[in-house]
Amino acid sequence: MAIQKIGIDDFIKNRNECLVLDVRSPGEYLHAHIPNAYSLPLFTDQERKVVGTAYKQESKEKAIKIGLDYFGPKMRAMVEEVEDFVKSGNKKILVHCWRGGMRSGGVAWLLDLYGFKVYQLTGGYKAYRNWVLGQFEKPYDFKIISGNTGSGKTPLLHELEKSGMQMIDLEALAHHKGSALGGINQPPQPSQELFENLLADKLFAKKVEESILLEDESQRVGNVNIPNALWQKMKVSELIYLQIPFEERLKYLVEEYGKLPLEEIKSAILRIQKRLGGLETKNAISHLEEGNLSACFGILLRYYDKWYEKGLNSKEKGEIIKIEGESVNKEINAKKIIERIWKK
Repeated sequence: MAIQKIGIDDFIKNRNECLVLDVRSPGEYLHAHIPNAYSLPLFTDQERKVVGTAYKQESKEKAIKIGLDYFGPKMRAMVEEVEDFVKSGNKKILVHCWRGGMRSGGVAWLLDLYGFKVYQLTGGYKAYRNWVLGQFEKPYDFKIISGNTGSGKTPLLHELEKSGMQMIDLEALAHHKGSALGGINQPPQPSQELFENLLADKLFAKKVEESILLEDESQRVGNVNIPNALWQKMKVSELIYLQIPFEERLKYLVEEYGKLPLEEIKSAILRIQKRLGGLETKNAISHLEEGNLSACFGILLRYYDKWYEKGLNSKEKGEIIKIEGESVNKEINAKKIIERIWKK
């Protein structure tokens, strides 16, 4: 067999049929990687540093010799790890490093020598990143599900998806629900780069010619940002504004967040005290400590309503379609939206 080099378009088209091996160092992989790629590092972080320093300060040949010293003792273990992962031994394997150079070339040679069908990604992870950034430039037709805090927008998105609508849950990708309380009981957030990789994959899976539903977000979701090219499109997209009474939204928030650890809720309130104000912060925490979650969340909800309205008015926006909802009921509200928007 022979190693076959493939470009990014062929890689994207065929990667679900391949075991994708990322042979960059553990630190590079941890920072960001191609979704569903398996980490098989040729060098540790320290070894990569030593090889890189030799390459820059001495010569390419010296760096290769040092690299071979590291690579040689690992060869058998790497083959066995891949063999165990593949099981049948006949699955196609795609190897990549940062630029599609010596690291992926070395591992591809080893696996090809052993008998695997091996592909090497031309341009490596860097080519993939260029592809990712290109996904944010496409002419998407977004429809933005909007509404004040506590309107149940995220469950509504998933309900609309069940009805056949295209949807991307930005908060699920970011591991954050957007508000001060949004990071509690969530997994660690991905790096900005990994968030973009995940988002690009989701966008690529959608039909560009059909509408895609997104939740109305600030550009910053926790510690990650919606890519600017996409954010600019979102700001001028049609807005479906769900209007739910204050008391219904408050009831929903108490049910949704009332089970969270009280100390973490308290910490979240303290993080926004500059904007919330000293008195309101003190009152909210007092209500929380007394177990009066409705009064505590009522203060927070009035605060978020003020900021949500301010943010909504400051945005460039397309058409706003208002949908009246009596309660936070995803089935009923999804039906209202479908009848209003898609069954005109």
